Amino acid sequence: MPERRTAPYGSWSSPITSDLIVASTIGLGGILLDGTDVYWLESRPQENGRSVIVRRAADGTSVDVIPPMAAAGEAAFSVRTRVHEYGGGAYFISDGVVYFCNDADQRVYRQEPGGMPIAITPDPARPRGLRYADGVMDARRGRMIWVCEDHTTAASEPVNALVDIPLDGSRPPRALQSGRDFYAAPRLSPDGSQLTWLEWSHPNMPWIGCELWVGECAADGSVGNKRLVAGGDDESVFQPEWSPDGTLYFVSDRAQASLEGRWWNLFRVRGDALGKSASVESVYPLAAEFGRAQWVFRLSTFAFTSASQLVCSYVQDGVHRMSTIDLASLEARPTATEYEDISFVRAAADRVYFTGGSPNMPPAVVELHLLSSQAKILKLSTTQDVEAYRKYLSVPEPVTFDTDNGQQAHGFFYPPQNADFAATAGELPPLLVHCHGGPTAAASPTLSWGTQYWTSRGFAVLDVNYGGSTGYGREYRFRLQENWGVVDVADSVNGARYLAATGRVDPERWAISGASAGGYTTLAALTFRKEFKTGASYYGISDLEALTTDTHKFESRYLDGLIGPYPQRRDLYMARSPIHSARLLAAPVAFFQGAEDRVVPPQQAEEMVDELRQRRIPFLYLLFDGEQHGFRRADNIKRALDAELYFYATFLTDQRLEFRVS
Repeated sequence: MPERRTAPYGSWSSPITSDLIVASTIGLGGILLDGTDVYWLESRPQENGRSVIVRRAADGTSVDVIPPMAAAGEAAFSVRTRVHEYGGGAYFISDGVVYFCNDADQRVYRQEPGGMPIAITPDPARPRGLRYADGVMDARRGRMIWVCEDHTTAASEPVNALVDIPLDGSRPPRALQSGRDFYAAPRLSPDGSQLTWLEWSHPNMPWIGCELWVGECAADGSVGNKRLVAGGDDESVFQPEWSPDGTLYFVSDRAQASLEGRWWNLFRVRGDALGKSASVESVYPLAAEFGRAQWVFRLSTFAFTSASQLVCSYVQDGVHRMSTIDLASLEARPTATEYEDISFVRAAADRVYFTGGSPNMPPAVVELHLLSSQAKILKLSTTQDVEAYRKYLSVPEPVTFDTDNGQQAHGFFYPPQNADFAATAGELPPLLVHCHGGPTAAASPTLSWGTQYWTSRGFAVLDVNYGGSTGYGREYRFRLQENWGVVDVADSVNGARYLAATGRVDPERWAISGASAGGYTTLAALTFRKEFKTGASYYGISDLEALTTDTHKFESRYLDGLIGPYPQRRDLYMARSPIHSARLLAAPVAFFQGAEDRVVPPQQAEEMVDELRQRRIPFLYLLFDGEQHGFRRADNIKRALDAELYFYATFLTDQRLEFRVS
């Protein structure tokens, strides 16, 4: 065995390079079933971030469904919707026919097996003017039902509605439900007689409060005789689904007498959902989260294996678990699985399909046999042999630490790990605190090459689940209400302090990074606190006031809850915006920004850069053409990651690296 080299933390060389990450990693999601075929979406940085539907047949063969990359100068098909800007639910399948929203024009296309995509929605005068998401089939009436976001009207913001579209595209879309600001999750009952959906209006976000409705579908397809089933301004509803026998199930965070606190739990409607005698029944009361923050469409945490059983995933203490539930007795049985991060749950008979990851395994499309608990990986998100890199991989440790106001917060701590190196005697590692986005998302313990990029070079990483993160109940999620920029920053600082106090990291060498909302926490921590020596903001928010007027519809009133109603509490928007206190910022900062970002426009980063330039504080600013809110191109992902390392090497570890950021 080769002798380990002694070198300072943060200077170790590693085979986990940016080239490895971008060349071998794809995004996985959007699992759907059609007969014996399994479908999923792959987001491929190597193909300029193109999203491709993949079909796996019963014989184990997998093929791309949509046409391959187009010739130079031609637009390639990419399955992505821009409804709410974040998308999700961009396709569905019925009897082998695929219906999808194409990124380039946002039109809906139909593709027969072996055929080419054919557009079936109108081509609006305004590019991407009509956008579609979360579609479902209504075969009895020869139509589809989609969420539509209309950018072609004279209204001050896009108009959202539930619409139906004939399968042959013989007429324009027709509104079935309209008048509310947002719609999601249209689902048709098995007999086609009832439609359920979610709706809500400003200033609510769906994880704060939304409504579950059911309506009667007439022979002509119109929807009437509506009834509110659950939800409201103080109740969040998630994933309505009809069981095979026509019972309506859903997730809600309503209060339950048997539980302390409020948790996203499973419920069902007893009796006809449209009947006066219908009632709501708890299916599995548990201090755990069965719901997710609905940033994208068609998330799924439960599915029916039959009319008598469902399989579900839920989060306890930041870790995902799985159970089956007998729908007659409501008896729940834990399902043994190594996966600690589970999404896009689908089921058929004795098998469940999902995207899953664990501390030892990066995300994958997984088939799990419920009777034997045997798992089969259908597609891994990396082409690399994980075992070949095992000696370089850091295993996360769940941590809980004291924070402000006598409360506790959570996270995952990754110590440095590289079998080729040993640290200098007496040295403690520099710490990189990573702040997830949302800010209602959550950190996951799943193996991430991006995290291992840092730990294999001698950095410690804290992936912090600050107050406001999902997975710990409604009360924890609500800690951030009117306290964004306060609670998240305090929890990030206190997490770092805890690690320093327990002797795991150097108390003088802390960096902080994050994307989007996590980028705001990063900039706020660097501006209003002095604990962090440097940091990196990926398309982060610097001007909260600008975000209320210069962002897209879905988030245009988001800050009413996180900060306060605008303009009534303009004082808070000004006080918590890093740009208005940039004179306090003394630490070097790296900024990474997409030129086409509609969520956080480039001006937000550029105003901070101008301030730092005037005060001669070191900074790095990389603006990527063609990128939006989240980078998709391999070359841009690589360049940003290497530049961030170069920045930390210069200002955190005082190393001089041998590459140059071009």
